[in-house]
Amino acid sequence: MTTPTADIDENAPRIQDKREFVEYLATGNKPKDDWRIGTEHEKFGFLTDGYRPLPYDGEASVRTVLQSLHEQFGWDPILEGEHIIGLQKDGASVSLEPGGQFELSGAPLEHIHQTCNEVGRHLEEVRTVSEHLGVGFLGLGFSPIWSLEETPLMPKGRYKIMRDYMRKVGRLGQQMMFRSCTVQTNLDFSDEADMVKKFRVSLALQPLATALFANSPFAEGRPNGFVAYRANVWGDTDPDRTGTLPFVFEEGFGFEQYVDYALDVPMYFIRRDGGYLNCAGLSFRDFMDGKLPARPGDLPTLEDFKDHISTIFPEVRLKTFLEMRGADSGPWDRICALPAFWVGILYDSHSLDGAWDLVKHWTAEQRETLRRVAPVLGLKTPLPNGEGTLQDLAQQVLKISRYGLKARARLSTSGDDETGFLSELDQIAESGNTPAERLLRRYHENWNGDASKVFEECAF
Repeated sequence: MTTPTADIDENAPRIQDKREFVEYLATGNKPKDDWRIGTEHEKFGFLTDGYRPLPYDGEASVRTVLQSLHEQFGWDPILEGEHIIGLQKDGASVSLEPGGQFELSGAPLEHIHQTCNEVGRHLEEVRTVSEHLGVGFLGLGFSPIWSLEETPLMPKGRYKIMRDYMRKVGRLGQQMMFRSCTVQTNLDFSDEADMVKKFRVSLALQPLATALFANSPFAEGRPNGFVAYRANVWGDTDPDRTGTLPFVFEEGFGFEQYVDYALDVPMYFIRRDGGYLNCAGLSFRDFMDGKLPARPGDLPTLEDFKDHISTIFPEVRLKTFLEMRGADSGPWDRICALPAFWVGILYDSHSLDGAWDLVKHWTAEQRETLRRVAPVLGLKTPLPNGEGTLQDLAQQVLKISRYGLKARARLSTSGDDETGFLSELDQIAESGNTPAERLLRRYHENWNGDASKVFEECAF
């Protein structure tokens, strides 16, 4: 999640016309040569002695790991009061999710080879500062053994506001905040029409990404009945700010319609007076009219709008780029595979057209059904209209993605193109077994029903 580094400038221009927000989103328009790839992944920190969650304070702690990354590898600290809550360097950042999950938000890069180098370098740095502390990190979609009560709250002002509000609007919002991890990729568009097409294709295909990357079959030490429990949790977090956004598929959709949607999503907070003011459930439109009870007469700045849209969590999110949000976190190779999968589909016009042809006839109800069923059945999920299963779709879409990556012809120093990053997904699609089903097999056959073995076998 975005980590603001400063208070809102009291002298910044105030905004009363939504047109300025529409124009802000349109600043994301870029020529194809300037398209970049941003990859984010989250992971659980844990104490190797007993596999307990990593606390914020102490010798072996979140604070110590962040401070060590700063001192040993030159990351600049991000502070909230006296607490170090993140790091930044060279266009990338490390931030904390509510339950202490570490997130690397990568720099905007030109190709997947750079992405994998970035992820690998980050993981090596984290290992270097953590191993002697008895700290490890795990890439999984949902914390496998800890209860909500055992999971610590990080000292970021926004998280208490969000936690308290989520108790009111959904059953599982706190589970999402404290116990889930994702990998996502952020991609560019050339203009409004290109944004719309990419938005529609990627929304329709998010259930496929959920199935291919499904990696959250455990909760509190036992199977939870899902292959992608993280995705199921999002289904009961907050209906106002999550979901498959049917209006994106309506005629006339564009930047303005997304702004209208965003303005109607209830707020969480605003940054003022060196902290966070609780505005949970209040209207951003009232804020634009100067009627925000927490700050009567004040009007929003562009930074307020940026904060607000960072607290909207649909399956695909629009900022000045598009964020793909449907996948569970996992090991290094799948962190690299996610941007490869989406770049191959969305960054080549022929691939984008081919993918759209596969999904354009689905109805809103059919897309929502796929979203609901994929976390349970994975690649065995039936497609609409008797078209087969998500496994069949996966094999078709991976061919499309491979074509797009090959057409890009972005080579590594050894002369390899980006298609190799799809190999793990090809194996998953061919077998029809999600990563979660592999873990469940080991749980039943090799681990003797001990889900904590995942920390031994699957840590970075």
